[in-house]
Amino acid sequence: MRPWLRTVALLALTVVLVAVFLRNADLHQVWTVMRTADVRLVAVGVACVMASYALRAVRWQVMLSPLGHPRFGVALRATIIGFAASFILPARAGEVLRPWLLARREGLDPSAVFATIVIERMLDLVTVLTLLATFLLAFDPGFSAIDPAVFRAVRVGGLGAAVGAVVGLGVLFLFASRPALLARAVAIATAWLPARMSVTITAMATAFAQGLAVVRRPSQLARALAWSLVLWILIAFQTWVVSAAVGVAMPWSGSLLMVALLVVGVAVPTPGAVGGFHEAYRIGATSFFGADNDRAVGAAIVLHAVGFLPTLLAGAVLMAQEGLTVSRLGEAAQAAKGEEAQR
Repeated sequence: MRPWLRTVALLALTVVLVAVFLRNADLHQVWTVMRTADVRLVAVGVACVMASYALRAVRWQVMLSPLGHPRFGVALRATIIGFAASFILPARAGEVLRPWLLARREGLDPSAVFATIVIERMLDLVTVLTLLATFLLAFDPGFSAIDPAVFRAVRVGGLGAAVGAVVGLGVLFLFASRPALLARAVAIATAWLPARMSVTITAMATAFAQGLAVVRRPSQLARALAWSLVLWILIAFQTWVVSAAVGVAMPWSGSLLMVALLVVGVAVPTPGAVGGFHEAYRIGATSFFGADNDRAVGAAIVLHAVGFLPTLLAGAVLMAQEGLTVSRLGEAAQAAKGEEAQR
C-alpha cells in the first residue's frame, strides 16, 4: 500500500474508533470526571510510566548481553525516543528506529538488535497472558453483573491465548538454538527469488538468529522474564491507580484483566493508539467493573494522557538533544528500514 493511502486509511480508522468511543458520552459529564480526578494519584501514574521505561531499558540490556554490553543510558534514551516516535509516526516506526539508534551508538549489528525487539514483544505477550491467566484462575473476579457464560468464554480465550504465546516462545527457542535450521528454512522459502536476493534474505535471517541468543541461554531468559513480570505488574498498578483517581472502582487484581484488554486495543495501528486504547478501556470498565459510560470515557482519556504526554515530552527533549526533528525522525526511520532491507 502506498504511504499516503496507508496514512489516509489509518486516519479514517482513528476517526471511526473515536466516534464509536464517544457515541453515547455526555461530554460535559466526561469533562467533570476528568476535572475532578485526584491529581496525587495521577502523579503516581506518571511516575509509574517513567519508571516503566527504566525497567524496559534494563530488560533490553539483559536481552542484548549476548551481543555486547550496551550502556543503560543509551538503552533508556533509545527506548523513550522509540516509543515517542511510535506515537507520532505511522506503522509503529519507533520499533525499527529504537534498535537502529542503539546499534549505531553501540556498534552492534542492527539485524541482531532488531531480533531482541521481537523477543521483547513475545515476552510482553507471554507475561501479559500469564498475568491474565493468573487472574482468571486464582482470583475471584466479582463480576456479579456479568453473564457466567461470557466469563467462561473470556477464561477459555485467555487461557488458550496464554498457551499459544508459550508455544510461540518455544518456536523462537527452536530457531535460536538451531540457527542453521532457520537459515535452511529461509533458503527454501526464498528459493524462487533471484539468487542475490535469496542470499541477502538468508544473511538477514542468520543475523536475526544471532539476536535470539538470549532465548537459548536459560539464565538470561529467566532474568528477562523476571524483569518482564516486574514491568507489567507496574503497568497494571499504573492502570489501577489512575482508574482510582477518576473513580472507577476496580480491584487491583482486576487491573490484570484490564491490561490484557488494553494490549488488544493498542494493537490497532492508529497513531498513538488513539481510539483503540480508549474503546478497549471503556468496554472493560463498563462491562466488567460496572462503571457508568461517562466515567469510563473520562478515565480512558486520562489514562491515555498519563501514558502519552510524559512519553512525548521526554521523547521530544531527547530528540532535540540528538538533533532529531519530526521530519528527521521520519527520515531516520526510513533509513533504518532501508539499512535493514539491504542487509
